[in-house]
Amino acid sequence: MKFPIFEAIMLLCFGLAWPLSIIKSWRSRTSKGKSLFFLLVVLLGYISGLTHKLWWQSEIDGVVWLYVLNATLIFVDLMIYARNSRLDKVRG
Repeated sequence: MKFPIFEAIMLLCFGLAWPLSIIKSWRSRTSKGKSLFFLLVVLLGYISGLTHKLWWQSEIDGVVWLYVLNATLIFVDLMIYARNSRLDKVRG
C-alpha cells in the first residue's frame, strides 16, 4: 500500500491551525471575526476528502485519520462559534 505523503503533509499543515483557532475562539467569547460560511466550506471539503477515501479507494490509508481529526476540530470550532454567537446576542 502506498502512503500519500504529500496529502498527509497538507492535512497536517492545515490541521495545525485548528487548535489555535479553537483556543482563540474559546478565550475571546465572541463570534466576531469568525466566518460561519468559511468553517462550513472547509468542513465540507474535509468530509468530501474523507468520503472519497472511504467510498472510492480500494485501499484505505492512514490519511483517513487526518481527515477525521481535522473535521472533528472544525466541528468543535463550530460548536464554540454557536456558543459565542449566543453570548454575543445576550450582550446585545
